[in-house]
Amino acid sequence: MNRTVPLILASLLPSTACAQTPPAPQTFESQKHRFRAVTLTDDLEFPWGLAFLPDGRMLVTERPGRLRIVTADGTLSDPLGGVPDVAADGQGGLLDVALAPDFAQSRMIYLSFAEPGDAGTAGTTVARARLGENRLENVQVIFRQEPKVRGGAHFGSRLVFARDGTLFITTGDRQNRPFVQDLSKLQGKVIRVRPDGSIPPDNPFVNRTGARPEIWSYGHRNMQGAALHPVTGQLWTVEHGAMGGDELNAPKAGRNYGWPVITYGVDYSGARIGEGQRKEGMEQPVHYWDPSIAPSGLMFYTGDKFPNWKGNAFVGALAFQLVARLELDGERVGQEERLLGGYGQRIRAVVQGPDGYIYLLTDDDDGRIVRLEPIS
Repeated sequence: MNRTVPLILASLLPSTACAQTPPAPQTFESQKHRFRAVTLTDDLEFPWGLAFLPDGRMLVTERPGRLRIVTADGTLSDPLGGVPDVAADGQGGLLDVALAPDFAQSRMIYLSFAEPGDAGTAGTTVARARLGENRLENVQVIFRQEPKVRGGAHFGSRLVFARDGTLFITTGDRQNRPFVQDLSKLQGKVIRVRPDGSIPPDNPFVNRTGARPEIWSYGHRNMQGAALHPVTGQLWTVEHGAMGGDELNAPKAGRNYGWPVITYGVDYSGARIGEGQRKEGMEQPVHYWDPSIAPSGLMFYTGDKFPNWKGNAFVGALAFQLVARLELDGERVGQEERLLGGYGQRIRAVVQGPDGYIYLLTDDDDGRIVRLEPIS
């Protein structure tokens, strides 16, 4: 994407003025479907989260701190006003976006982002706001990861509404391993709150001295994918390991998922991490990857456009630049197929559209929205 338009001129032009013709569709073969990848736009800067509005348009976040509305043909709006300030450093910035379950009536949306703190610190924060015509209104923070720490890595984070209306927030460990097993800290945890940020009384640590009542599960490293299982309603997550040890989990209330005590990966130096791969009182993943694929978005497919993929889980991969398709048998992965080999793009998000197609975000300064379409 060309960003060399002079500043004065750019301020007079719509946001689509520097858009280029997207790449031509590419065709791919898989075990159960032949499909094409159609690029709607490649004019986004490190897009991170995508949510469909009721009219079929998309809300898309860009990590530097912009929120846009994108039409079905890939036309971008100007950045919406009222977005909170973000710490756009390293992996930080504006991250996920989700619609309130009652969005059709309330117009409320939720954003996760790296919020700057004092002395160069930052932490994962969630705010809600009303979506106006060209801006966000009545922005209110409902969750802050505490304590804020230095560094630009491992913020998480995905936002998923449960069937009971509560909100799951996935957080990263912020590269502070000792905090992850500490229930007084909010790093490396799945968080569960009500839509206004208050604490559900049935959270597992509500009455435990020294534990934060927001916590649902702990022992996680850096969860950048999350979704509800369409049959059970159970939350599932994917998280980055170190060198190897990426995990797919179905986090249960109050359970400990082991990081950094147990892991299937090793440190980037090759050194051992923790005590091994198993320990009593710590949960095993549903599935893990070694070597690491660097997993990001997670989606369960329920549509009709790809009937042979119905019920499968799809996981985007950054390092391997692919989408992993997982056939499930309960909480067990029966088979994995890797899609989009040779596509050459880091996959940040995987979302099922209301039309039944699969939509991807790619992680680049020429970031794409890509629609996967079956070829009959």
